Amino acid sequence: MKKNIFFLTTFFLLFAASNSWSVTLPTVQVGLAETDDPKQVAVLIEILLIFTVLAMAPAILLMTTCFTRLVIAFSFLRSALGTQQMPPAQVLIGLSLFLTIFIMTPVLKDMNETAVKPYLDEKIGLQQAYNQGIKPLRSFMFKHTREKDLALFFGISKMEKPANKDEVPISILVPAFMISELKTAFQIGFILFLPFLVIDMVVASVLLSMGMMMLPPVMVSLPFKLLLFVLVDGWYLIVGSLVKSFGV
Repeated sequence: MKKNIFFLTTFFLLFAASNSWSVTLPTVQVGLAETDDPKQVAVLIEILLIFTVLAMAPAILLMTTCFTRLVIAFSFLRSALGTQQMPPAQVLIGLSLFLTIFIMTPVLKDMNETAVKPYLDEKIGLQQAYNQGIKPLRSFMFKHTREKDLALFFGISKMEKPANKDEVPISILVPAFMISELKTAFQIGFILFLPFLVIDMVVASVLLSMGMMMLPPVMVSLPFKLLLFVLVDGWYLIVGSLVKSFGV
């Protein structure tokens, strides 16, 4: 069988060579050329900026939206339930992502109406579009940022305190917003742990009183925690509370 394949392959190659088959392969050329049209340069710069924004999209999503609070709260919930990898991390991240889109929809609409559409219609320039588009996002971040956190970064950077919110640079606002969201997420996580911690303590006390010290309390308390979570409709309460915490 192998000999037959070898002879067939050899015959095919000899036949192709005798008939002088030519194969055309595509090529891609990248180069620089002079131009007198500034619009071509502007388009290239815009494309470069778009790719830069796309590369930084995950960081922007984490730093300037409600995604951080949501995903940390869900992670604390899974730890409090003690279900190991259930729900999977992909499910929690996906839920957090779509809830982020739902919560940020009013902000995105304002950015689209005030910046994106006028810029695409060539009514305003790129810098003006940025200044108008960042305002709704800044308002959202200011709403959920503590003054104490803003003062911290102003003190570290040794900058003068601003007279109003418009004078706060984005380089100060974003990290202040991040640590404010982290504190809020940890506060929510502490509240989520309390009822399940009580169940663990009750089960551990019962097992200890019955002399069943070799039986892990987690194995016994897990069904009761799941039962409690289902009976109170936990996902409805937690998701509703998290969404309402952003004023939606």
